Amino acid sequence: MEPGARIDLHGLTQARAHDRLLAFLRDCQDRGVTLVLVITGKGGADGRGVLREMVPRWLREPAFAERVVAYEEAVRRHGGEGALYVRLRRSGKRRRAIGWDAP
Repeated sequence: MEPGARIDLHGLTQARAHDRLLAFLRDCQDRGVTLVLVITGKGGADGRGVLREMVPRWLREPAFAERVVAYEEAVRRHGGEGALYVRLRRSGKRRRAIGWDAP
């Protein structure tokens, strides 16, 4: 399955990347996108990039966890260890709009 949207965070500060990622995931969820690609970059020569380490932590924070079902490292053609697939929950707004919630 191909990601329905992607965001490239490498080169951003932690604070900017955090805010941008949360806004991106909210927007994707509202639009009904369920699989996204988050590019963090691989980091320096040692492979220990700050965003590469922080994004999985952020995805477990309450503001993210209420949107995220799961995440995993991307395959090589999508960035490999420098990117993550993030699977999103279906939006409550979208479920109500198409009749998935009981009245």
